[in-house]
Amino acid sequence: MHEKKEEGPQQVLNKVSEVGIDEVGRGAVFGPVFSAVVVLTEKNKRTLKQFGVMDSKKLTPKKRKLLFPKILLLSSDYGIGQSSAKEIDKLGIRAATEISMIRALRKLKKKPSELIIDGPLLLRPWNGIQKNIVSGDSKFTSISAASIVAKVTRDNLMDRLEIKYKGYLIFKNKGYGTKEHLSIIKENGITNLHRKSFLKKSNLI
Repeated sequence: MHEKKEEGPQQVLNKVSEVGIDEVGRGAVFGPVFSAVVVLTEKNKRTLKQFGVMDSKKLTPKKRKLLFPKILLLSSDYGIGQSSAKEIDKLGIRAATEISMIRALRKLKKKPSELIIDGPLLLRPWNGIQKNIVSGDSKFTSISAASIVAKVTRDNLMDRLEIKYKGYLIFKNKGYGTKEHLSIIKENGITNLHRKSFLKKSNLI
């Protein structure tokens, strides 16, 4: 009679883990694009949902900042990556976003067996199994968590950059092309962190 072999914690974790990835800052005109990947067990997905984890766009900045440490604490693993304004101008926003995602994935201790990506576009450099979910940040907790991690990390960087790039109200617009921000660019010119390829489309340079 054969005894049933007990599975180790890592084997069980692999079976029940959900790995979600999302980006933030894709549409901004200043600064890098950020991506985050978060690995969650079923139990911790439920806990984070109870805490109020959902699509970062539906949360206030204060709520996102409160959830950020909880997500890092309850994730089995996570990674954060970015791609610079210079890379965006050189490669285009899609390729630069993919680079930021790959950089985030490389921070994980173990390659995911399956990746859930927010949005319709394939992560072309990724050679593992991937699923594209439109509005995934409102359907999968791991993607919601990744969107919060990416958003808070990028927003924190924008707040720090405000000191160096005073006058552009980066702390307020977070690098997005608001009417006020574009008006300031017309008046003061562009910085080395503005995306020239984006501003050309707006006829600002």
